[in-house]
Amino acid sequence: MPAVVTLAVTDWIDASFERDVAGGLAAFNRAQLGPSHQRDLVVSLYRDDDFVGGLAGYTAWDWLFVKWLWIREDARGAGLAARALEAAENEARKRGCRAAWLDTVNPAARALYARCGYASFGELAEFHAGQPRYFMQKRF
Repeated sequence: MPAVVTLAVTDWIDASFERDVAGGLAAFNRAQLGPSHQRDLVVSLYRDDDFVGGLAGYTAWDWLFVKWLWIREDARGAGLAARALEAAENEARKRGCRAAWLDTVNPAARALYARCGYASFGELAEFHAGQPRYFMQKRF
């Protein structure tokens, strides 16, 4: 008699579940692509001692992924986002990366990324509230 499979749906991720699923997926990906050599990458921006924004992401499989880029409202318009991107890209190149990718729902951020050399490679039309979500990449 076949084993009974049950399903459970929750609104939280248990540590053992995360360990098992993430570990299993990482092992599968490693077998397919080789080791990822994933490393976090953070760029912090300060005006004197005052934190005004930053970038967070990681490098893996020779790519930089930009997870977050945020500049405090009173510090915008001074080119800090472009400087943070450039710093992250330079570090990614040092780590052997050949490209970067990111996604955004913000049209102003999309324009900034385009000015910094990023090109769209995908879009989820009407992602939420009629807004699209853009996926962009830049080859180094």
